[in-house]
Amino acid sequence: MGKKARDRDLPENEAKAVARMLRVSPQKLNLVAQLIRGKKVAAALADLEFSRKSIARDVRKCLESAIANAENNHELDVDELVVAEAHVGKAIVIKRFHPRGRGRMGRIFKPFANLTIVVREVEVAAS
Repeated sequence: MGKKARDRDLPENEAKAVARMLRVSPQKLNLVAQLIRGKKVAAALADLEFSRKSIARDVRKCLESAIANAENNHELDVDELVVAEAHVGKAIVIKRFHPRGRGRMGRIFKPFANLTIVVREVEVAAS
Protein backbone atom coordinates (compact mmCIF):
# COMPACT_ATOMS: atom_id res chain seq x y z
CA MET A 1 0.00 0.00 0.00
CA GLY A 2 2.56 2.88 0.02
CA LYS A 3 2.54 6.30 -1.51
CA LYS A 4 1.55 6.93 -5.08
CA ALA A 5 4.47 7.46 -7.44
CA ARG A 6 5.16 11.10 -8.23
CA ASP A 7 4.74 12.41 -11.74
CA ARG A 8 8.00 13.05 -13.57
CA ASP A 9 9.25 16.64 -13.64
CA LEU A 10 11.18 16.06 -16.85
CA PRO A 11 10.03 15.08 -20.35
CA GLU A 12 10.35 11.47 -21.49
CA ASN A 13 13.61 12.08 -23.36
CA GLU A 14 15.52 13.52 -20.35
CA ALA A 15 17.18 12.20 -17.21
CA LYS A 16 18.99 13.98 -14.40
CA ALA A 17 21.39 13.50 -11.53
CA VAL A 18 22.07 15.77 -8.55
CA ALA A 19 25.27 16.03 -6.51
CA ARG A 20 24.71 17.82 -3.23
CA MET A 21 27.10 19.31 -0.69
CA LEU A 22 30.21 19.46 -2.87
CA ARG A 23 32.99 21.12 -0.91
CA VAL A 24 33.81 23.89 -3.38
CA SER A 25 32.51 27.39 -3.95
CA PRO A 26 29.66 27.66 -6.47
CA GLN A 27 31.73 30.09 -8.54
CA LYS A 28 34.54 27.56 -9.02
CA LEU A 29 32.09 24.73 -9.71
CA ASN A 30 30.32 26.82 -12.33
CA LEU A 31 33.59 27.18 -14.28
CA VAL A 32 33.73 23.40 -14.66
CA ALA A 33 29.98 23.13 -15.38
CA GLN A 34 30.41 25.62 -18.24
CA LEU A 35 32.85 23.21 -19.90
CA ILE A 36 30.19 20.55 -20.46
CA ARG A 37 26.99 22.50 -21.17
CA GLY A 38 25.51 21.65 -24.57
CA LYS A 39 28.10 18.99 -25.46
CA LYS A 40 27.58 15.34 -26.29
CA VAL A 41 28.22 13.17 -23.25
CA ALA A 42 31.27 11.45 -24.74
CA ALA A 43 32.96 14.81 -25.37
CA ALA A 44 31.92 16.09 -21.92
CA LEU A 45 33.40 13.02 -20.19
CA ALA A 46 36.65 13.46 -22.13
CA ASP A 47 36.84 17.14 -21.15
CA LEU A 48 36.30 16.33 -17.48
CA GLU A 49 38.83 13.50 -17.58
CA PHE A 50 41.61 15.85 -18.66
CA SER A 51 40.54 18.95 -16.74
CA ARG A 52 43.09 20.23 -14.24
CA LYS A 53 40.42 21.36 -11.76
CA SER A 54 40.10 19.04 -8.76
CA ILE A 55 36.30 19.34 -8.62
CA ALA A 56 36.08 17.90 -12.17
CA ARG A 57 36.25 14.41 -10.62
CA ASP A 58 32.97 15.00 -8.74
CA VAL A 59 31.33 16.60 -11.79
CA ARG A 60 32.34 13.55 -13.84
CA LYS A 61 30.77 11.22 -11.27
CA CYS A 62 27.53 13.20 -11.41
CA LEU A 63 27.51 13.13 -15.21
CA GLU A 64 28.10 9.37 -15.23
CA SER A 65 25.20 8.99 -12.80
CA ALA A 66 22.92 10.99 -15.10
CA ILE A 67 23.98 8.78 -18.04
CA ALA A 68 23.29 5.63 -16.00
CA ASN A 69 19.86 7.00 -14.99
CA ALA A 70 19.04 7.68 -18.63
CA GLU A 71 20.13 4.22 -19.73
CA ASN A 72 18.70 2.09 -16.93
CA ASN A 73 15.63 3.99 -15.70
CA HIS A 74 14.36 5.65 -18.89
CA GLU A 75 15.73 3.38 -21.67
CA LEU A 76 17.44 6.22 -23.55
CA ASP A 77 20.23 5.66 -26.08
CA VAL A 78 23.57 6.64 -24.55
CA ASP A 79 25.15 7.56 -27.89
CA GLU A 80 22.45 10.18 -28.55
CA LEU A 81 22.69 11.96 -25.18
CA VAL A 82 23.60 15.64 -24.85
CA VAL A 83 24.18 17.62 -21.65
CA ALA A 84 21.08 19.81 -21.77
CA GLU A 85 21.61 21.58 -18.44
CA ALA A 86 24.34 21.78 -15.85
CA HIS A 87 23.41 24.28 -13.19
CA VAL A 88 25.03 25.10 -9.89
CA GLY A 89 23.36 26.21 -6.68
CA LYS A 90 24.51 27.38 -3.29
CA ALA A 91 24.37 25.10 -0.28
CA ILE A 92 25.47 25.90 3.27
CA VAL A 93 28.47 28.04 4.20
CA ILE A 94 30.48 26.96 7.24
CA LYS A 95 32.04 29.91 9.05
CA ARG A 96 35.34 29.53 10.86
CA PHE A 97 37.67 32.00 12.57
CA HIS A 98 41.39 32.28 12.14
CA PRO A 99 43.62 34.27 14.52
CA ARG A 100 45.24 37.33 12.98
CA GLY A 101 47.75 39.85 14.28
CA ARG A 102 47.27 42.05 17.35
CA GLY A 103 44.66 39.79 18.94
CA ARG A 104 42.13 40.05 16.16
CA MET A 105 40.19 37.32 14.37
CA GLY A 106 39.62 36.83 10.67
CA ARG A 107 36.55 35.11 9.25
CA ILE A 108 37.04 32.09 7.00
CA PHE A 109 34.11 30.97 4.83
CA LYS A 110 33.93 27.35 3.70
CA PRO A 111 31.18 27.23 1.06
CA PHE A 112 29.41 24.16 -0.31
CA ALA A 113 27.59 23.84 -3.63
CA ASN A 114 24.96 21.66 -5.35
CA LEU A 115 25.20 20.48 -8.95
CA THR A 116 22.31 19.34 -11.18
CA ILE A 117 23.00 17.74 -14.56
CA VAL A 118 20.21 17.03 -17.05
CA VAL A 119 20.93 14.91 -20.12
CA ARG A 120 18.62 14.85 -23.14
CA GLU A 121 18.32 12.36 -25.97
CA VAL A 122 18.35 14.09 -29.35
CA GLU A 123 17.46 12.31 -32.57
CA VAL A 124 20.00 12.47 -35.37
CA ALA A 125 18.64 14.32 -38.39
CA ALA A 126 18.47 11.82 -41.26
CA SER A 127 19.57 13.31 -44.56
